[in-house]
Amino acid sequence: MKISGFSFVRNAVRFSYPVVESVCSLLNTCDEVNIAVGKSDDGTLELLQSIKNSKLHIIETIWDEQIRQDGWIYSEQTNIALSHCTGDWMIYLQADEAMHEDDYALLREEIHKADTNPQIEALLFEYLHFYGSYDFIGTGRQWYRRELRAFRKNPGVVSWGDAQGFRIRRGNKISKLRALQTGIKVYHYGWVRPPKEQLRKILTTETYYHPERVIDEQKLENEEFDYKSAFSIKKFTGSHPSVMTEKIEADSTWTKNFNPVKLPKKPLKMRILDAFESLTGYRIGEYKDFKIIR
Repeated sequence: MKISGFSFVRNAVRFSYPVVESVCSLLNTCDEVNIAVGKSDDGTLELLQSIKNSKLHIIETIWDEQIRQDGWIYSEQTNIALSHCTGDWMIYLQADEAMHEDDYALLREEIHKADTNPQIEALLFEYLHFYGSYDFIGTGRQWYRRELRAFRKNPGVVSWGDAQGFRIRRGNKISKLRALQTGIKVYHYGWVRPPKEQLRKILTTETYYHPERVIDEQKLENEEFDYKSAFSIKKFTGSHPSVMTEKIEADSTWTKNFNPVKLPKKPLKMRILDAFESLTGYRIGEYKDFKIIR
């Protein structure tokens, strides 16, 4: 069985994406890895070209700056990378996500088991969202718990929305994929960046959802992200993927300054819903871009 990994990225250096680490975790689990690299001005292409691995295939792209609504540009780039995949199963990671080596064997096992059951079209991975530093993870309904990150080869599968998930074309209809929950974890580092880079990344991302937004360069010059957007976090006691070791050490010069005490108070409604989830394991109103197979 052949497994393809894929992703997309642009200006990874400027926005401090752990893209090399993300790609390497895919290379460690996949038979080929395709990454759509948008034209950048910060050395992103050269950085990825420095990864000497015959399984890595770089697709150079130019982003259509006219696609600035609801994050659809991200799906377009994801679909470009997906179109180059030749595997029987696909694994998708975004440029700020990585997998732990402790899950590599489980991943292969889950894919091989799912492949024997045609009813299973995809696999769901659990999420760990790191916030402010590599020592804390977000908790509660503010953070999505799981997402579809592996799926069976099917020409009808496409990246959907802002590339958080996937859907499948069945005739004239677009449907959610039938997915099985797994214990495989995605380590999401999208909220661990130097404060200046985090603010720039957030303001830039907003322009791809709302075309009327413009980046306030003066704000970028005088301000930085204050890391007060999370309501609840907890200490992370596990280990990080080994591909992240060097980056975590290098980033310690600024992550040591993160102060979790400064977080805002959780709204009453969120406290009630999180308490219910803690007691029952059920998340009321959870967004599910998939159909779970029990």
